[in-house]
This record gives sequence, structure tokens and C-alpha cells, in this order.
Amino acid sequence: MNKFIKSLVMTTAASSMLLAGSAMAADQKIGVVNFQEIMGKIPQTAVVMKQLEAEFKDDKAVLAQLEKDIKYFQEKKERDASVMSKKEKEKLDKDIAKKFQEYQVKGKEFQQKSGARQQQETTKIIGLVRQAIDNIAAKDKYDLILEQKAVVFAKPKLSITNKVIEKVSKLK
Repeated sequence: MNKFIKSLVMTTAASSMLLAGSAMAADQKIGVVNFQEIMGKIPQTAVVMKQLEAEFKDDKAVLAQLEKDIKYFQEKKERDASVMSKKEKEKLDKDIAKKFQEYQVKGKEFQQKSGARQQQETTKIIGLVRQAIDNIAAKDKYDLILEQKAVVFAKPKLSITNKVIEKVSKLK
């Protein structure tokens, strides 16, 4: 009988703690935000993409020309191999290797430079998004805002994504 009473007291205490914890959680205001959707819908992203495209237009053109040159030399080698001397073939092979090496070096430089710039601009946009989220959280008195990817399930009414998109779209 003594064990039964202890068990009953423990069960009652545990259930009251659970109820108190869920009541405290119910008092909190929680929001969910989808960063990927925001980044895809705000005008700043499109503007930055156009700026980066224009900024790296010349580098892309150089890479495209190198690709054309390599392809031209390879086609020439295939087409004219039977009528070329050994010396001409070796020279052509050296030209192809030189162009290919130049292509690799310039391609790597391009990737590093464009990646760094894209990261720099993305960081600026994320700053604007975070600023908008902070403003919405303060104004609407949210206790917690979570990234949608980190949440297994959330009711659609908890999403503040559209509010954030609207607010960031107004920022410059």
C-alpha cells in the first residue's frame, strides 16, 4: 500500500509539472520564417544577381573564348591530323595544353572571385532580412522565431515569411 501511495504522489507531481510546462509554453508567441522563400522573392536578390552578372561579364567572355579556342584546336587536330607533320601536331598539342591550362587558371580565379562577391552581397541581404525579422518580433511581441527548416511541423498561421518579404522589399 505504501508503494501505491508513493507511486500515486509521484504521478500526480509529474503530471502537474507537465501541465505547468505546457501552460508556460502556451503563453509564448512563436513565429516561423522560411529564409529560402524570402531570398527568392525579395527584389534585392534579383538586383544583386544582375549586378554580379554585369560585374563578371568580361571574365565569362574570356572563359567562353578560351573554350572556343580549345575546341577549335581539337577539331583542327582531328580534321587535319592525316596531312600534318609530326612537328605541326606537337605544336598543336602544345597550343591545346597551353590554352587548357590558361582556361583552368582563369576558371579557378573566376570561381573564387565571383564566389567571394556573391557571399559578400548575400551577407548584406541576410542582414536586411534579420533586421526585418527583429523589427517584426519586437513590434508583434514574438518570444521565439524559428527557421522553417529547423521545424518538423508548424501551422501556417505561425509563418511570418510574407511579413518579412513585405518589410524587406521596402528597405533599400
